[in-house]
Amino acid sequence: MDANSEALGTGAAQLMINAASAVAEVLRERFPGKRILFVCGAGNNGGDGIVAAGMMPPDLTEVMLLRPAEDIRSPFVRESLSKLRCPVSMFSPRTGFDVLADCALGTGVRGDVREPHRSYILFARAFPGTVVSVDVPSGLGTDLSVEPHTTITFHDIKEGMNTENSGEIMVKDIGIPNDACLRVGPGDMLRYPIPLKDSHKGDNGRVLVIGGGAFYGAPALAALAALRVGADIVRIAVPESSSLLVSSFSPVFVVKELDGEILSLRHVDYLLNLAEYHDAVVIGPGLGVAPETVETVKVFVSQCGIPAVVDADGLNALGNDFKTTGKTILTPHAGEFERLGGNLEDRQASASEIARRTGATMLLKGREDIIADGSHVRINGTGTPAMTGAGTGDVLSGIVVGLLSKGMSAFDAASLGAYISGKAGEFAFSEFSYGMTAADVISFIPKVLREGLRE
Repeated sequence: MDANSEALGTGAAQLMINAASAVAEVLRERFPGKRILFVCGAGNNGGDGIVAAGMMPPDLTEVMLLRPAEDIRSPFVRESLSKLRCPVSMFSPRTGFDVLADCALGTGVRGDVREPHRSYILFARAFPGTVVSVDVPSGLGTDLSVEPHTTITFHDIKEGMNTENSGEIMVKDIGIPNDACLRVGPGDMLRYPIPLKDSHKGDNGRVLVIGGGAFYGAPALAALAALRVGADIVRIAVPESSSLLVSSFSPVFVVKELDGEILSLRHVDYLLNLAEYHDAVVIGPGLGVAPETVETVKVFVSQCGIPAVVDADGLNALGNDFKTTGKTILTPHAGEFERLGGNLEDRQASASEIARRTGATMLLKGREDIIADGSHVRINGTGTPAMTGAGTGDVLSGIVVGLLSKGMSAFDAASLGAYISGKAGEFAFSEFSYGMTAADVISFIPKVLREGLRE
């Protein structure tokens, strides 16, 4: 949300000032005359603490840093640190304070907590006075976290927080624009599952693409997009009429040939068994609308036990009276949306209603994409009118299933997938103008990842 706010014109410095003001106000009101120790990390959470310390009585305040000042990333925070009138030192486990303001680690911390944060958290857990965490308790979601009496959090309660691990939770408005939450933006790239350093082949997504028969380009485009978004392994199950042509697209494809010219009911058991060896499946690209194929899609989707994306001809097979049994994403364009029972006059409300009725996450494609799961709605505005060419929908479904295979929730995979697809399309348009193709969009997915995941 911070990054999305900055992209919308509300700078990180202003959000930090607002957050620090909220923290300082609570501390001044609740602990008048008490000695307060701020322990601050080098990130934004530490920045909130440093700026807040500057709003406190200097004779009752001290700041301890967990990293040297030169490690602080924000120039604004470094400047704020240089202006502090209270004592500033490197962290050491000292006594003599009534209140500990925990500003060491914010959201997004994974794995085991390392030094010097580990020693600090152990100190905080044994602190004899009152512990107040800023935004989240440091280490929340890892093997070791601070156990505060109170957490002052910003905008909304963060995932995983409750009264047992966060104490009393105080939510403070710091001026984050509504669109920073509603609209998918560059900050959402932080949701992308970064591979662990010791991961192995297959740990970062195994995708099954079921398509082809009527058309062979569609499943190949979806598979290439899944690979470009970072899935480790992509297998493509296609009728034998398409298998050689699909194989020719890339030497890294693993193609499973289905006997016959179209997807048929006799393939269902094999595909359900094959799906169990994958993390996510996309069904629909290039299947066609032969009656037996339509029935096969219905049966497969109703019995599939892994996260699934249903796209293109797969959507046409579902009708408007189906219900999903698992983590499923539907990716209709306007015509397919109407066939699912959607109302284009009120796209957002209608997408939410279908999501509630079916149990699926809806990714309704359009000038602005609507992502709805029945409880939440987001809007994606990336993309270009040049993305109306054949195959761009298959690229989107491939990106989404790739993210889904990496363990993202259906709602987050659909939201981030729409954003990445649109941004890749914008890059392709800057290079090829209205002559861009779906394959060009795929070629720019790595650029979106590289720029969006840059530290």
